[in-house]
Amino acid sequence: MKFLVVFTLLLASAYASPVLFQRQLEVPVLADELEGRITNGQIASAGQFPYQVGLSLRVSALSSAWCGGSLIGSQWVLTAAHCTDGIPSVIVYLGATVRTSPEVQITVSSSNIIIHSGWNRNTLKNDISLIKIPAVSYSSRIQPVRLPAISSSYSNYVGATAVASGWGKISDSSSGATTNLQYAYVPVAFSYTHLDVYKRQVYGSSIVTPSNICISTPGGVSTCNGDSGGPLVDTSSGVQIGLTSFGAKAGCAKGYPAAFTRVTSYLDWIKSNTGISA
Repeated sequence: MKFLVVFTLLLASAYASPVLFQRQLEVPVLADELEGRITNGQIASAGQFPYQVGLSLRVSALSSAWCGGSLIGSQWVLTAAHCTDGIPSVIVYLGATVRTSPEVQITVSSSNIIIHSGWNRNTLKNDISLIKIPAVSYSSRIQPVRLPAISSSYSNYVGATAVASGWGKISDSSSGATTNLQYAYVPVAFSYTHLDVYKRQVYGSSIVTPSNICISTPGGVSTCNGDSGGPLVDTSSGVQIGLTSFGAKAGCAKGYPAAFTRVTSYLDWIKSNTGISA
């Protein structure tokens, strides 16, 4: 079980080394080390992203971590497998804009976490999980995000503009999570139909798969670990198309594409575990 491991694969030098922030129990870590960022983003207003979830992950008695997630139903939060892998419990924050001031706060044990059975921390495949929570009442600040229809499972969203949101560092040089929810509009660069170019130029063919969707990061506007698990939402349709998975070890603001778990690849899995579908 590993968390916050800088994941550097033996790729050709032409490739960027991907980083996936996972728990590492062998070495004590601080919460600040675990947290990621929306770099060069904007501050969200109250209720702007009512589906945004904050996750305070219990790593050990002495340390915790931060990830993001999205509310997809009154009892279900969608996030990344690398966020929930091996944790004993998680505090779920709902309806928050200021990170530590949620409208609802719920502590959930690991027995209510479903990690995709195909999750592989070595290859980064199937980086998706679900957290079941007691049913919450919706409000102006707590609302579920829409999922794509199963009929749109083959949509690649290339050329679309999406919005990513989360708490955390606002630059590569800053430390710790930020107080206020951040967001950024980002272009979808490619998906499974554009993998050949991406495999050659960025991370390598063993990492990026058809179940990933990626964004370009002009001007250093990006997401990274700790924003991990947080939503990527298509602005034209309002549906969640991705959740933050991995980026380049060099840094979030260095111009490398950032990779997400592609939600349309897991619509059947989500439905079978939660009953939720569009």
